Amino acid sequence: MNKVSVVFELNGDPVAAEVPAAWSLLQTLREHFQLTGAKKGCGVGDCGACTVIVDGDAVNACLYPIAEVEGKSVQTIEGLADRQGRLHPLQQAFLAHNGVQCGYCTSGMIMSAKALLDRNPRPDESEIRTAVSGNICRCTGYVQIVESIAAAAESMQKQGNP
Repeated sequence: MNKVSVVFELNGDPVAAEVPAAWSLLQTLREHFQLTGAKKGCGVGDCGACTVIVDGDAVNACLYPIAEVEGKSVQTIEGLADRQGRLHPLQQAFLAHNGVQCGYCTSGMIMSAKALLDRNPRPDESEIRTAVSGNICRCTGYVQIVESIAAAAESMQKQGNP
């Protein structure tokens, strides 16, 4: 079996992995690092359940070749809470505004929203909807998700977090 060695930053920590060259970032996160927050939904980049952030951009981890992560920074849902376990404002807002139903899409939605708020801390509703347009939710109808993201943006502004 052909293997590849990669070194990158994962949730703020330097890591290394030697995995099959054919693996995606999603397979590596789930099977090598046991980080199961990013879900395998469709496996072809259509549903967004596997969304993580790579060098500031929301990406479908199921389509991201593991060799391409070399030297990059990857953030997953497991890396959002702080080291003391306090939830990120997006996570808090999803809970407070019922942005979570079955939960399958939640980590991907939150990571897409995080990438948006990192580059645009004051998005309007249209920008929020565009940012999560690659994430499919079968439960909420998106209203609570959009409200959650807007509330998180407002909360982060009040806390002085960009």
